[in-house]
Amino acid sequence: MTKLSVNINKIATLRNSRGGNVPDLLKVAADVQRFGAQGITIHPRPDERHIRYQDARDLKSVVYTEYNIEGNPMDNFIDLVLECKPTQVTLVPDAVNAITSNAGWDTVKNESYLKEVVSEFHKNHIRVSVFVDPVLEMIEGAKKTGADRIELYTEMFAHEYGLGNEKAIVPYANAAVLANELGLGVNAGHDLSLHNIAFFKNNIPDLLEVSIGHALIAESIYLGIENVVNMYLNKLK
Repeated sequence: MTKLSVNINKIATLRNSRGGNVPDLLKVAADVQRFGAQGITIHPRPDERHIRYQDARDLKSVVYTEYNIEGNPMDNFIDLVLECKPTQVTLVPDAVNAITSNAGWDTVKNESYLKEVVSEFHKNHIRVSVFVDPVLEMIEGAKKTGADRIELYTEMFAHEYGLGNEKAIVPYANAAVLANELGLGVNAGHDLSLHNIAFFKNNIPDLLEVSIGHALIAESIYLGIENVVNMYLNKLK
């Protein structure tokens, strides 16, 4: 079975937009696990516009499934991960001012740098996943870094599949086959949703884990809003 790790960044975005502690990030993390999710993912950014560094620390006592921290391995991020010691760290090459992740690593050009980072996390018994596009050369490069897994960047698949192009899965399936042959575990994430997740999972061999946040939270709002509206109406009778 492919594991679901729920990215709770958007919960933090909502909280930060109003101040205070509503919604309660820690309670959401606890409840998501209680509902059956096998992991919690966060992606703290340098400006802390959603997940704050202190959130990462506070979640240590709440996450009892797999704890996955994503981010660009700059010094502050590395220090945070080494302090929190999550189950997994996912290395993502996002720029400081990026709205969201928009590309995988060039694992060939960045091989020596990534090797150094991966080695540091391995010394601290943290599993390492490298965020990559479904390009075979980048998968081979990820193997050379010493990483344990890759995370396939799935935005292109999600966009094309939404247009009816099922062939968009082909490079991802090929990438997963190669990764498996090289002994790399396969994770995936970005714009996966209720609309496309079953097709993706059914066509990717040995898919270990998906990290889903934006779509899952948006779908939760929509699928739950009728119930909440009626709860208010009942209290106002």
